[in-house]
Amino acid sequence: MKLLILDAGHCLNLALARVAHRRSDTELVIEPGIAIDAVYLRELKPDAVIIPPLSAPMEIQPAAVVRHGEGVDIVLEACRETDTPLVWCVSDQLYQDGFDTPIDEHVIPAPRDESLRRLIAIGDRIRSSHPRHLIVRLGPLFALEGGHAWLSGVIDSLMGGEDVRAAQDVIFCPTSADAVAMALIGMLHQLGCGSTAWGAYHLAGTEPVSAYTFTTMVRTQLSTRLEGLGEQVVLGEVKALKHHHDQPLRRVLNCRRVLEAFGVHQKPWRLEVGRLLDDWCQSRRPLEEGDAPP
Repeated sequence: MKLLILDAGHCLNLALARVAHRRSDTELVIEPGIAIDAVYLRELKPDAVIIPPLSAPMEIQPAAVVRHGEGVDIVLEACRETDTPLVWCVSDQLYQDGFDTPIDEHVIPAPRDESLRRLIAIGDRIRSSHPRHLIVRLGPLFALEGGHAWLSGVIDSLMGGEDVRAAQDVIFCPTSADAVAMALIGMLHQLGCGSTAWGAYHLAGTEPVSAYTFTTMVRTQLSTRLEGLGEQVVLGEVKALKHHHDQPLRRVLNCRRVLEAFGVHQKPWRLEVGRLLDDWCQSRRPLEEGDAPP
């Protein structure tokens, strides 16, 4: 299977590359931007095009959200013209006001923000005009490297002694980029083998948590591991922010449909964070005698 991945350097794309490297049945072609045309798709003949999510669209300039949407529109037209399957990953922040209960896949986001509403309109066009599509709504992605990796930024700030501010009253399900990459490739292989389960899916980590609790856990685990390495580091502190004074805003995705259709289980974010912190600490260990340099 040949997959065309757009927006090179995104943490999800790096995770996809790691997964594909371990498999003999998946080839990746990675493009730097997200604007491609039908001529290129006819030449390349990919089995699917994957667009990684625009991270935290509520927290960036509206113009950047609009540019992303315009790029997705261009890709959609090229995929329609060539009948190439399209995978568009989107942030859970499109559910701007959240829900009291876990959000099912059939619930279409209805944000108040105008730039976010443009993304919803693009999703409507994908659903109505291009049957072979996946719209994958994700919890906040975390990874150790790449754009929008979140976890790497938290670690760098803490290690630099900087305070990290995180919302205490926004509840979501942090999502490992590695877990998403494995799920997407598995889903596309099933679709390539005859499954017809196209459509919208939710994919997130288990255990809803606030950004403050997530970041605090990262700090605690990081401190424990550094002590185990014999390192004395004064880490920055985690400061709680409050944006919703009446009650917490919950953006918890119900991921039942992806399990039923593809057998994809949610990965516990605590285990994934622990694994990544182990990898990060391993990269800091001095070479043992006889070890080969990287």
